[in-house]
Amino acid sequence: MDIQQLIEADQNLLLTLNGSDSMFWDGFMWIVSGTKIWIPVAAVLLYVIFKNTKFTQGLLILVMIALSVTLADQFSSGFCKPFFMRFRPAQDPEIMYMVHVVNGYRGGLYGFISSHAANTFALATFISLLIRNRWMTMIMFIWALLLSYSRIYLGVHYPGDIVCGAAAGCIIASLVYWLYTFIRKRYFEQPQYVSGQYTLTGFEVTDIAIFHTVLLLTYFYAVMAALVVSNLF
Repeated sequence: MDIQQLIEADQNLLLTLNGSDSMFWDGFMWIVSGTKIWIPVAAVLLYVIFKNTKFTQGLLILVMIALSVTLADQFSSGFCKPFFMRFRPAQDPEIMYMVHVVNGYRGGLYGFISSHAANTFALATFISLLIRNRWMTMIMFIWALLLSYSRIYLGVHYPGDIVCGAAAGCIIASLVYWLYTFIRKRYFEQPQYVSGQYTLTGFEVTDIAIFHTVLLLTYFYAVMAALVVSNLF
C-alpha cells in the first residue's frame, strides 16, 4: 500500500467516524474536547501527587509532567504541523464540505500530528508509569482515547493524526519518565510497597479512588450539559 492509498483510507475512515445526527453527541464531544471541564480533575491529580510524596518530589513530578506535555505539544504543533503541512479534514479542499463540524469550528489549517492526542497520551503514559495501578492506567488511557476521538468526531483530525500523535505522546512521556526515575533514584528514597493499601510506588489506593470518582463525576457533568444543550433534558 503506497502513501496515497494510506491517505485515502484515512479519509474514508474519518468520514465513517466523524460526526452524527445527534445533537446530544455534538454537545458531548464539544464539551469533553475543551480544557476547562478537566480543571477539577487536574486539581485532584495534583492533590494525589503531593499527598503521597514529599513536597520536593511532588514539585519534581509536576515539572516532569509539564515537560512531557510541553515536549509533546511542541513536537506536534511546533515541528510536525508546519513540516508535514497536512490539512485538517475540515480544512481539506478535497473533503471539507463532507465533514461534519460542530459550532462552525474547523481548527487551524494543519492537523498532522494531533496535539490533543500527543498531550493527553503523554499525560496518561507518565501518570500510569508513576502510579503503577492497573485501574489508574485503564482510566487514564480511556480518558485519552475519548478526548482523541472527540477530535475525529468534530472533524478537526484524521484518525492517522490521532494514532501518530498518541504514539509520539507515549514515547515522549516514557523518555521523560526515564529521566524522572534517574533523578528520583539519585535524590529521593523510593521504598517498595507490598500492602494492598498502596500501589507499588507508594500511592494510597483510597486517593486513587477519589481521583476516579472526580473523573466519573466530570463525565456525568458532560452528559448532563450535553442533554441541556440538545434540549433533551
